[in-house]
Amino acid sequence: MPWRRTADPYQIWISEVMLQQTRVDTVIPYYKRFVEKFPTLHDLADADEEILLKQWEGLGYYSRARNLQAGVREVAENYGGKVPASRKEISALKGVGPYTAGAVLSIAYGLPEHAVDGNVMRVLSRILLIDEDIAKPKTRKIFEEAVTGLISHEDPSAFNQGLMELGALICTPTSPKCLLCPVREHCSAFLEGRQQELPVKTKAKNTKAVNYAMVAIRNGESFLMEKRSSKGLLANMWQFPMLEFPVGIDGAEIEELLSEQFKGTIVKAEKITSFKHVFSHLTWNVDGFIAEGVNLEIPDNMKWVDSAEMELLPIAGPVQKMKTALKSRGDV
Repeated sequence: MPWRRTADPYQIWISEVMLQQTRVDTVIPYYKRFVEKFPTLHDLADADEEILLKQWEGLGYYSRARNLQAGVREVAENYGGKVPASRKEISALKGVGPYTAGAVLSIAYGLPEHAVDGNVMRVLSRILLIDEDIAKPKTRKIFEEAVTGLISHEDPSAFNQGLMELGALICTPTSPKCLLCPVREHCSAFLEGRQQELPVKTKAKNTKAVNYAMVAIRNGESFLMEKRSSKGLLANMWQFPMLEFPVGIDGAEIEELLSEQFKGTIVKAEKITSFKHVFSHLTWNVDGFIAEGVNLEIPDNMKWVDSAEMELLPIAGPVQKMKTALKSRGDV
């Protein structure tokens, strides 16, 4: 893993943010491109947000990228470009939680600071036979105190990384590879045959589902694109215009609704795809349409772009699915 070959706290910080809720094998190419684009902390601090989001495109959870940049700017402005080496100072930066703080402090600076994530809680719940529900925020404190008592003061970086790797590769959520585990003789759950029961974790509530029509409105060689709000889900990302609807919607309804919205003419609305996109707390059920637009009055947050210009815009996962459908037809 490329971030294991550096002691640069800035680059380690990037990797830890990317690894939140994303698989290691997915992160590696993104990390390499990101560091190449923004090799220093000041490069990221000075970057235009649209360029930042384009580099992050496909990783999801775009607020992580914005918070990372905001934190980096704080370091550039308040700490002379050097990532602070105390938990109090680094934890005060935008987007830096207890885990990221501990990971950077231990890996980059060699400080005996806890770095507790889901992998670590799973490993220690088995080794120490901790029955507390790891889905409850207050439980994290128990594991942080456990790591603080166990962590190596000679090599805290290797200790924390070892716990992370153990959870990622051996002590997996289901079917843990106990016979390959280097610490199974110290594992209370293994000795009692309870490794499959732990960790205790309550199931998340069902996510809300919303139905949308996503419409690729074409005029000649250009498509109408909309920039989302600067706040909320997928903030400042670009998309095709969307309509929320409670039940199925057809082409005729699309034409009527959008003609009224844009005070122009929308014709030939044709359904070309349907897909589902799952966020952590929400599911989009999307019907994708293509239509022709003539003499439209468009607001300031929309613009016409051709295929080349579209490739430069930061576009989130559900819109990429729509683009794939358009490409398969030869429309873009």
